[in-house]
Amino acid sequence: MEHAPSLFFSKIRSLWFFVCLTIILKALIPNFVQKWSKKQKPKLPPGPKPWPVVGNLPEMLANKSAHQWIHNLMKQMNSEIACIRLGNTYVIPVTCPTIARQFLREQDVTFASRSLTTCTDLVSSGYLTTVLVPFGDQWKKMKKILTTDLLSSQKHRWLHDRRTAEADNLMFYVYNKSKSVNNGVVGLVNIRSVARHYCGNVIRKIVFNTRYFGKGREDGGPSFEEKEHVDSIFVLLRYVYAFSISDYIPCLRKLDLDGHQKKVKEALKVIKKYHDPIVEERVKQWNDTRKIDEQDWLDILISLKDADNNPLLTLEEINAQIVVKIFFSVCFHEQETKIIV
Repeated sequence: MEHAPSLFFSKIRSLWFFVCLTIILKALIPNFVQKWSKKQKPKLPPGPKPWPVVGNLPEMLANKSAHQWIHNLMKQMNSEIACIRLGNTYVIPVTCPTIARQFLREQDVTFASRSLTTCTDLVSSGYLTTVLVPFGDQWKKMKKILTTDLLSSQKHRWLHDRRTAEADNLMFYVYNKSKSVNNGVVGLVNIRSVARHYCGNVIRKIVFNTRYFGKGREDGGPSFEEKEHVDSIFVLLRYVYAFSISDYIPCLRKLDLDGHQKKVKEALKVIKKYHDPIVEERVKQWNDTRKIDEQDWLDILISLKDADNNPLLTLEEINAQIVVKIFFSVCFHEQETKIIV
């Protein structure tokens, strides 16, 4: 019992030490964290003061169009780089070539990924393709297939005759259009329409080894199926990276306030109506060994094997890659054709 008082006082001293230490830490840690965070937090470029939660979305929506508002804002700030917060996303516009090279060359690994949007998710079937996919394993896998198996110089020469055949068909169609009579006027040719459908013909010939989904027309022009197909592709082009509030405030995505998701889904439904039966029938032909020779890009995608001799791509990956490939090829070739014309 004689040790009881000393034990009691020892516990009191320990408790007092613990209380003092707690008070000191509570006083010092916030200041340390604040100073450390100020040192570690990188400075952002100049920009307008954001609102809570929504950021600068109200100003952007009130000053359409968005790109003009951004350019005017940067002129007012007299800056070639700015920081604009849209919802939970920081947007960094750059107008200086030197700064742009920092992004695209010296810091390309950091900025190599793609933006995640609702429409890109829909078009790429959950990011299964290449162009619209964030940087990662799936992107690397699909990029290797593109560069090695689809876009190599050997495959480019292999498909040369098909591109030439569609160029000849284009001239045949324009010649027939120039001889036709519409409302008493001879020889009117809509270059935009002709360029669009020539590009659609080229990519359909390369991917599916066919010019038409239906019977086609004797004058070389597109039928209803081809017009519907190409129009749907350009709907995707219009909305794939269009400004949408839902992309910056994810909780609004289910509401589809802009109506973009609905239009993209409708366009994809039309495209898949023509693609899916061809892909499924071709996969069946390869599985039944009724087809052993590669004749187009679809055959190449189906016939790819992994190290264990299993199909390298799933049916979903094949369908998604074809949609995105046709989408970007038609858009790119249309611009190229208009320049040539």
